Amino acid sequence: MNKNDLKPARVFEQFAKINQIPRPSKHEERMIDYLKEFGQSHGLETKVDETGNVLIRKPATKGMENRPTIILQSHMDMVCEKLVDLEFNFDTDAIQTYIDGEWMRAKGTTLGADDGIGCAIELAILDSNDIEHGPLECVFTRDEETGLTGAEGMKPGFMTGDMLINLDSEDEGQIFVSCAGGRNTTATFNFTREEAPQGLFFMKVALKGLVGGHSGDDINKKRANALKIIARFLYQTQERYGLWLVSYQAGKLHNAIPRDGMACFGVPTDMKENVRADWNVFAAQVEEEYHVTEHAMQFTMESAEPAKVLPQSVSTRIVQALQAVDNGVFAMCQDEEIAWLVETSNNVASVETTENTVRVVASQRSNVMSALDNQAATVKAVFQLAGAEVVQGEGYPAWKMNPNSKLTAIAVDTYKRLFGKDPQVLGIHAGLECGLFSEKYPNLDMVSFGPTLRGVHSPDERLLISTVDMVWQHLLAILKEVK
Repeated sequence: MNKNDLKPARVFEQFAKINQIPRPSKHEERMIDYLKEFGQSHGLETKVDETGNVLIRKPATKGMENRPTIILQSHMDMVCEKLVDLEFNFDTDAIQTYIDGEWMRAKGTTLGADDGIGCAIELAILDSNDIEHGPLECVFTRDEETGLTGAEGMKPGFMTGDMLINLDSEDEGQIFVSCAGGRNTTATFNFTREEAPQGLFFMKVALKGLVGGHSGDDINKKRANALKIIARFLYQTQERYGLWLVSYQAGKLHNAIPRDGMACFGVPTDMKENVRADWNVFAAQVEEEYHVTEHAMQFTMESAEPAKVLPQSVSTRIVQALQAVDNGVFAMCQDEEIAWLVETSNNVASVETTENTVRVVASQRSNVMSALDNQAATVKAVFQLAGAEVVQGEGYPAWKMNPNSKLTAIAVDTYKRLFGKDPQVLGIHAGLECGLFSEKYPNLDMVSFGPTLRGVHSPDERLLISTVDMVWQHLLAILKEVK
């Protein structure tokens, strides 16, 4: 397959244009300008709220003016992850896509199909004059990936539609009708560096090549967390020989499982060969532990230049906290019909060292809000015990299933008619903007679906090309059917 064979062509044409526009989370200004110009050049009512969300209205086709207004919604920002050794600037460079069999990928970076493909579908509909539909509101929210602040900042009344279709899901054939709520915890350790004690040997360990992935969708897939793996070795070394931390860097985004990391530390010189031997044994054990899910793990250790260190009491407490803090699935759903779904989890997402601080970010999720409160409190308590300053965001709410949803019934019926099989109607262990919309627009009837994506939030992100056309057909059938 080549790019000229992509279907529907109008969607992939829009996606190609979008991928020329840098749009990191919190820096979507060029995408906002593009959307404003797009709407105005097509003679469509276009508005931007004070948060930066864009809404473009398209009148109904002739004879369908009295149908309910449908909102199509996607987010304009993208996760910016790249291979460690690739030179690429997400603030200036265009995403370079290519076809790999049935999949579309990017060259060494995230593809941006989360949620650029949703934006492209909306723009293709706005650009078309041969599609039957009632009144439409196409909404593009900003900064979904780093806190849902676009949806959070949207005021009631910005959207006026009766039903909303969120185009930010990642498994074709699945219709999502609920999502998890979430909260972030940031722990900061403050200190003044000291001269290293005499008799220390400095070493640097690094781990890369992990799969990573989305901390909601992929948290139950037994993927290694580079931050936690390195913390295990630091804790082991600290307990056996003593350890003075110099720096610790791993992970970047609160909603991505860390794929790589590095720590620099000092140990007693007469123990350095023991530490090297331990590292080799440790690496082999971890590779075996993750032999099903991780096939490209790379462990390295090298000598490092002497440097000022953290006070040992602070260093010890940081390592202990990162060993102790819960990571991964905490509980599965109790209801039998969704017992396969993760209920509550935590992702230890990043650690960053500066001259006088070590900052750790962790992300908690649950579709039960009391369980979310408990998990957030558990994570907070670990870092409080270790002496950190802990700040937690308000987070975002879960989206509860509406058992009387007319839109869900239409989405299921049209899918069965088109493809001769039943779609799955599911909840998702990830945050969707629908949770925030449900608070601001309590009567809004919502579903979420999209084409199949894999490896999201990592350079392995890929889009299953054939599913884009399936989602396109399904969406057009829904727009025609809603009465």
